[in-house]
Amino acid sequence: MKIAFVGKGGSGKTTLSSLFIRHLAANEAHVVAVDADINQHLGAALGLDENEAAALPAMGAQLPLIKDYLRGTNPRISSAATMIKTTPPGEGSRLLRVREDNPVYDACARTVRLDDGEIRLMATGPFTETDLGVACYHSKVGAVELCLNHLVDGQDDYVVVDMTAGSDSFASGMFTRFDMTFLVAEPTRKGVSVYRQYKDYARDFGVALKVVGNKVQGEDDLDFLRSEVGDDLLVGIGQSDWVRTMEKGRPAPFELLEADNRMALQALQNAAEDSYELRDWERYTRQMVHFHLKNAESWGNEKTGADLAAQVDPAFVLHEHLSEPSAAQPA
Repeated sequence: MKIAFVGKGGSGKTTLSSLFIRHLAANEAHVVAVDADINQHLGAALGLDENEAAALPAMGAQLPLIKDYLRGTNPRISSAATMIKTTPPGEGSRLLRVREDNPVYDACARTVRLDDGEIRLMATGPFTETDLGVACYHSKVGAVELCLNHLVDGQDDYVVVDMTAGSDSFASGMFTRFDMTFLVAEPTRKGVSVYRQYKDYARDFGVALKVVGNKVQGEDDLDFLRSEVGDDLLVGIGQSDWVRTMEKGRPAPFELLEADNRMALQALQNAAEDSYELRDWERYTRQMVHFHLKNAESWGNEKTGADLAAQVDPAFVLHEHLSEPSAAQPA
């Protein structure tokens, strides 16, 4: 399942996404974690030191390799150079699976060992000084969107993405790529403002959205969140001495995380598992094509010099059965 964590800057979404990843690993799930935020902090939240986090390969820097691999033998794509962030897969495309080795993971992912297992970690790469004034950060996360478009996953597979802050995720169609979106909100008026934006934007696309209250100090905080977000409130997470120690660089074993917070993380996993029953691969593929055609018309055709609408394979539907080992990949 594909899971997104969103929220305003400072809401704690990176911390909560890292706790959820640790929880999944402890429950023996297969996890690919992706840091798609402009502030690259997920690696540190998962226990990497400063040098290890800085050494993570940048997906954006590997975009030519990613495009060349995913293109495969798809006859509708004349060259990797004509692929953009929204290019959908078709017959002959190579697909990514959570439980496999492939050149994209070799170039872009690193194994991170946690207390109770290990995960793959990928990162878009930081916004560098050379990008200032000449690049849009959304071009950095284009590699993530392209990979999500070509990724098939099963019930026990998790792709967890720490997204950009605020409503920036709506600058592309990536917000429709997930089975469940967890919006992290503090119990304040500012804390729920991003929720309203997300709810409005996502309404027409069937995006499954649940609110996770963070830094909740009591029933009054939960009552406030309920009054603002209603039934979208999933659970509240309180202050954590374990997190405070982790953020000081001295993490205790994950099993010592407070019991209430462990139960809250299980509620997130339960909600994610419930969303599995609602998967609609035809809608997922249709939305993928919708945003590709919008991007092609607005800038993609001009940039590539190609008619990118011709890349759409009308007979192709991305589906879970394509994640099975017996599903053929082009050589």
